[in-house]
Amino acid sequence: MVRTPLTPWERERGERFGALLREARGTRSMVEIAAAAGISSETLRKIETGRAPTPSFFTIAALAYALDLSLDELAATCAEPNDDEALSA
Repeated sequence: MVRTPLTPWERERGERFGALLREARGTRSMVEIAAAAGISSETLRKIETGRAPTPSFFTIAALAYALDLSLDELAATCAEPNDDEALSA
């Protein structure tokens, strides 16, 4: 199976998601959060740095739970800007 290359928007969204996770993690270690989410610390590192910009829903949900974030908050942060926002920027 060949994976379709990511668009610039998808890469940007992954970077925003990673930044949100880093901010929410605060002073807690990657190992601690990764273990709480049931993923490897290397997977968390890749997500936080944007090298894995499209994690699965279940990974996102597990990280949200481990970091006490709502899925609504994550979706709002990572949502594509609507046309009005793009025009005012």
